Amino acid sequence: MEFINEAIQAYANRMSEPETELLAALNRETHTRVMQPRMLSGHFQGRLLSMLSHMLRPRRILEIGTYTGYSALCLAEGLAEDGELHTIDINAEQEKRIRSYFARSTKAAALHLHIGNALDIIPGLPSPFDLVFIDADKSNYLNYFNLVAEHMVPGGLIIADNVLWSGKVLDEKELTRDKDTAALHAFNERVSADARFQPLLLPVRDGLMLLRRK
Repeated sequence: MEFINEAIQAYANRMSEPETELLAALNRETHTRVMQPRMLSGHFQGRLLSMLSHMLRPRRILEIGTYTGYSALCLAEGLAEDGELHTIDINAEQEKRIRSYFARSTKAAALHLHIGNALDIIPGLPSPFDLVFIDADKSNYLNYFNLVAEHMVPGGLIIADNVLWSGKVLDEKELTRDKDTAALHAFNERVSADARFQPLLLPVRDGLMLLRRK
């Protein structure tokens, strides 16, 4: 579902900071050589992630769900000088591509890719986290949230992608027959009522839930 008029979105894109050459190259390669390129954060959402990261100046970022590495590169732009970003993906097929683009980044030394099950990997990572981006399997969103919630610094930010799920979270039939829709709705309900966090659901692309640790 397109939540914003296509012409308005194009105008917003044009008036926003452009992609870097590295991001533009990864964007093109993802769309021409990788299945399901819609999973890419893309130009507009990528600039939002970059801006939020710049505002926080995080020392430690955790990303759950790397895909081809586009969002990780955007988030890394705002890292503090001594900062680091850990990103996890269960799919090893993109590892070579991800590492090649990470190596070309000015933040290369701060980028750490982990291949495997995030539920197993997260407990072994250094914490606390200043910024967490959740964009992996929808059925585990609540599990990921529960793993990181108590390891956020005060003022830290959790961002969860795809929380509107093409508008399916508003469809009662989808809630009963689609496990991902049900999981995302349960996640939205749970985290928006969590007194430890200040929630804000942004209708950007497929929906971004922002959760600021109080």
